[in-house]
Amino acid sequence: MKATRAGKTTAILALLLPIFLIPAIARAAETIEVVLDQASLMKLPDKVSTIVIGNPMIADVAVQSGGLVVVTGKGFGATNLIALDRSGAVLMERSILVKGPQGRDTVQVYRGPLRETFSCAPDCERRITLGDSADFFSAIATQAETRNGAAASGGAAAAAKGAPR
Repeated sequence: MKATRAGKTTAILALLLPIFLIPAIARAAETIEVVLDQASLMKLPDKVSTIVIGNPMIADVAVQSGGLVVVTGKGFGATNLIALDRSGAVLMERSILVKGPQGRDTVQVYRGPLRETFSCAPDCERRITLGDSADFFSAIATQAETRNGAAASGGAAAAAKGAPR
């Protein structure tokens, strides 16, 4: 009798397990995970007319030909993407989760409450990352803006203008 009861319990558990697992698998498939400052590709359904991003400070999208969308992580956190047709019907809804830089190529140095982030591929260089201390972030951002300005103007005048004295 005990063997029969155990067999029935196992059979019931085997039947109930998919009921609990399928929603979890479906939710996982509906979430797009993107690393901050990186992009991910996603295929849109046919006849999309409008794309809505819940919080554009967290993620941004760029529509490409062939029904592709490039999702770029802009800030930490979660938001959502909704694709609508011309009549306003929802064709697709996805959660977007933006995580911080990960992996062995990224190093974060803490000095008390202050954080500095470095990209170490292969040499460690300063990297602009949300959450870094204000002074560290500003210094790197200013250097990047000065460099980009010099490249855009094509001359050394812009570089000299932004150079510290």
